[in-house]
Amino acid sequence: MALSVYQDTNKSLMLLQTNWTSQLNPVLANPMTNIKVLKGIILVTGTNVINTLLGQTLQGWFITDIDAAITLYRSAPFSNLTLTLISSGPAIANIAVF
Repeated sequence: MALSVYQDTNKSLMLLQTNWTSQLNPVLANPMTNIKVLKGIILVTGTNVINTLLGQTLQGWFITDIDAAITLYRSAPFSNLTLTLISSGPAIANIAVF
């Protein structure tokens, strides 16, 4: 989502809008501004397919909380619906997706 510049005859307003958009649009374009935390995800040993609930292609993920010392890694390419993780053991985790 990018900020729009509205046309106006006031040159000061136009300069302000241009300045704001040049500074804020790169921040708004960063995928990390659209993070969703999936809470209480139950992980089993082996393959876990998790619905990301994003409605867009997944660009990254990280663990925000986990209750076990396990190894966890992605085993399939990013998609627009799911995140596939391989777990070395059972755990309950909160996973941030963006």
